[in-house]
Amino acid sequence: MGSASSSPEMKQFVESEVQQNDVVVFSKSYCPYCIKTKQLFAKPEFQGLKVKAIELDQVSDGGAIQSTLTSMTGQRTVPSVWVKGSFLGGNDDTHGAYSSGKLQAML
Repeated sequence: MGSASSSPEMKQFVESEVQQNDVVVFSKSYCPYCIKTKQLFAKPEFQGLKVKAIELDQVSDGGAIQSTLTSMTGQRTVPSVWVKGSFLGGNDDTHGAYSSGKLQAML
């Protein structure tokens, strides 16, 4: 792997992660919007859920994963938030869904 392009293996990895966890945040450790999103899911009301953050800047195939996410969602930026196997969006989408109650309904 290690290439910066999308591949069937990377798509399978993304699909596996989003199916095995209640929430997956594809993130970069230094991104302030990613930090805000991860802080949201650290709230007590989300305890007991399988929430996983994958730091694309800290994994060897981060570029390839990000390219795959772009081809799957049309969104190049992080965070890329997935809830119960479905793409939710980025930080603004996630906080908006939380404020409206949509996020809680998805879970």
